[in-house]
Amino acid sequence: MEAAILFILVLGFLFLGVPISISLGLSSVLAIAIFSNDSISSVALQLFTASQNYTLLAIPFFILASAFMSTGGVAKRIIRFSIASVGAIRGGLAIAGVFACMLFAALSGSSPATVVAIGTIAIAGMRQAGYTKEFAAGVIANAGTLGILIPPSIVMVVYAAATNVSVGRMFLAGVVPGLIAGLMLMIAIYVMARVKNLPAQPWPGFKEIWHAMMEAAVGLFLMVIILGGIYGGIFTPTEAAAVAAVYACLVALFVYRDMGPLSGIRWVQEQDGPLGLAGFKTITYGFAAMFAWSSIAGMVTDRQGFYGIDSAIVLLAALIGYPLLRGRVSPAELPSIYGIGAKIWGRNIGLIVWKFLPAMFHKDTKKVMVDAAKTTIMLMFIIVNALLFAHVLTSERIPQAITDWMVGAGFNWFTFLIAVNLLLLLGGQFMEPSGLLLIVAPVVFPIGMELGVDPVHLGIIMVVNMEIGMITPPIGLNLFVTSGITGMSLVQVVKAAAPFVLILLLFLILVTYVPALSTWLPYSLMGPEIITNR
Repeated sequence: MEAAILFILVLGFLFLGVPISISLGLSSVLAIAIFSNDSISSVALQLFTASQNYTLLAIPFFILASAFMSTGGVAKRIIRFSIASVGAIRGGLAIAGVFACMLFAALSGSSPATVVAIGTIAIAGMRQAGYTKEFAAGVIANAGTLGILIPPSIVMVVYAAATNVSVGRMFLAGVVPGLIAGLMLMIAIYVMARVKNLPAQPWPGFKEIWHAMMEAAVGLFLMVIILGGIYGGIFTPTEAAAVAAVYACLVALFVYRDMGPLSGIRWVQEQDGPLGLAGFKTITYGFAAMFAWSSIAGMVTDRQGFYGIDSAIVLLAALIGYPLLRGRVSPAELPSIYGIGAKIWGRNIGLIVWKFLPAMFHKDTKKVMVDAAKTTIMLMFIIVNALLFAHVLTSERIPQAITDWMVGAGFNWFTFLIAVNLLLLLGGQFMEPSGLLLIVAPVVFPIGMELGVDPVHLGIIMVVNMEIGMITPPIGLNLFVTSGITGMSLVQVVKAAAPFVLILLLFLILVTYVPALSTWLPYSLMGPEIITNR
């Protein structure tokens, strides 16, 4: 009886238009005050406890990193690299859009951010190349959902906090499904491109691919920092999120310089000439090669220090080999290009030091910080109230009662997962992913454990359902974002996205009933997930 009243209260408030956070919190308070034996003071205690959750601290930092990456010009460099890599395939510009969304997803952890950052540029490019607006919008709306499946993912952090599952295992679990989902979308686009005779881009050559990759490398290195740091044992997921936010800020303001006081100031000026460019690249690539070699050597050997004699040899070989082989300079010009390159680096380092404090208080930085703060406050308020709702469910033993009923009714893991998918697909049409997950997870997680469903596998199933929910009406967030950046009506976007939604539904069935797709990688590297607190 108490369970029915609690859920009726939540649904009633939602249908009245009350925000989801208030609906969850108010329903929980009323249930405690009227039905529960719990003290009303437990509300304050639970709110305080939820706000102290260390895992949830990763969310604001990932949001901030995503905001800087979305604003700092990373997207256009990723799109250039994607087009150079796969643009020559039939329908390659659309396939490149999916590839770009996959790469940006590995930086942002947010689906709407991926749609905005990639879609703003990619949809316009596809339109100019002869694609219809509907096709371009449908591709990006669906590919953008990979933002919450490919790690790092904010939704995965929320699931981990709600169920005490390892964030690291959840991130690894999203790698293989994320790649498969992206590949399925690419194959569907290629087939449609052959049928519709969509254009292919001319082959750009390996030189353009290399230049595009080098231009995007600094931004993409964020993936190495986050995942390499976590699985290398350097820092926790929360610490990785903090490092990612700082790195994204520095890249946006001082490396790519698409915002802030250094906006428009190039690293190498025209007056530096060809020798200056060669010298700058020589020093940059030399130290990058040394850093990469030292990092790899540190991971595959038991060396104590980061820098060794081998690192010096690699640095020296790069400093001599690159200008002679690629820079087209003579041995006699080597001292000159080293001097000019060092001068350019000194000039830029001086600029960065001089403009560091002004950059921190620049209007562009303030705007990014304010936007990230608004998103963080909104999401964290939903999460805190949802965790209060989960506390009421637990204290009233509602999940246990549902578990006993489902087991008594003859449910097994197969039929249970069908019920979970139907519930989440329906709920995803009306609710924001993190809020829905925090409502459903405390109920279905204990049932899944009782029926033998793997906790990491269950998490990936829920994330994939959240993906589909973001592109299904009436409240699919990606649909509204795509509508906003294209100027299309919501009905047009829904029709455009529908064919690709069928691909994701097929992918959901695959993920649901082939657990190894989710569990093989995390359990191979980190061992099985052990749940001690159900």
